[in-house]
Amino acid sequence: MVTISLCMIVKNEEAVLRRCLDSVKEAVDEIIIVDTGSVDKTKEIAAEYTPKVYDFVWIDDFSAARNEAFSKAAMDYQLWLDADDVVPPAQLEKLIALKSAMPPDTDMVTMKYHTHFDEFGSPVHTSTRERMLKRENGYRWQDPIHEFIPLGGKMLESDIEIWHMKSGSEGSSDRNLKIYEGIERSGGKMSPRQQYYFARELKDHGSYAKAVYYFEKFLNGGMGWVEDNIAACFNLAVCYRLLDDCEKMPDTLFKSFHYDSPRAENCCELGYYYKINGRYKTALFWFSLAAVLDQPESLGFILRDYWGYIPNIEACVCCYELGEYADARKYNEKAAFFKPESAAVEQNRKALEGK
Repeated sequence: MVTISLCMIVKNEEAVLRRCLDSVKEAVDEIIIVDTGSVDKTKEIAAEYTPKVYDFVWIDDFSAARNEAFSKAAMDYQLWLDADDVVPPAQLEKLIALKSAMPPDTDMVTMKYHTHFDEFGSPVHTSTRERMLKRENGYRWQDPIHEFIPLGGKMLESDIEIWHMKSGSEGSSDRNLKIYEGIERSGGKMSPRQQYYFARELKDHGSYAKAVYYFEKFLNGGMGWVEDNIAACFNLAVCYRLLDDCEKMPDTLFKSFHYDSPRAENCCELGYYYKINGRYKTALFWFSLAAVLDQPESLGFILRDYWGYIPNIEACVCCYELGEYADARKYNEKAAFFKPESAAVEQNRKALEGK
């Protein structure tokens, strides 16, 4: 059986740290906490679980802090979590089982990472992350923000899920944006990956015009990871729509097909473009296509609502506008399969009564 060091970086996490550690402690053999400047009870709480609590001066670099935590590990594998992550009970069982069954020559284990949830508590945004790494390989985190370790070696793609249960205020934080802006002001050169994530931060904070600049710079550079390229096309099209510059949307979204087979979110954005222009038949084509696409086995971000609920609910609206009420009802019930308690589904049912 392999052994696991849990390696975490924390700051002012007294509200969530116990929840995280309680959810995973049975699966790990060592807990390492690196604190980057807490002024609340985070360190006291950490000390209840482990004597290995260390201070690290924050230098606006998540990789530096994670590498410090990894440097303290002594077990076979290093597992990382954020303080507001949770390992649900069923996933904890999988992790414990993995310890016994995992071949000892495994270099890296990936796990699913659910980071956003709908009003019913179901995941709507999922990625696949490098989650557990063989210590003797000396892996090093890269990039100051949205840090990562390049995938490689003998990799085990597990179906274990980690749930990122954000605090109420996290979504409005501009911490990452300010770090990127600091790099920009200093004249530091950004890698293609950093350009992409800077553009995402700008979009998330409403700076759509500047986000357009960096998404375009990223795509025109031609050096991005294929999944980031596809996602950049989607996000760029959304920025154009929010800037009321919709005529640029189709070419941007069609460009995503150059990288791989059509993705549901990009087909849906094409549907929105034609719907905005009152071209419901063409919009229906793109929404109905998105509704039948098979979700790819992707290591990139998966916007789960686009793979079922959104295209069906929008196809229902298009059919209604076209007077095709029987088809509208069919699409609405397909949407209900994905979200039975959806207010939009119920609203559509009422609108279709007697049609």
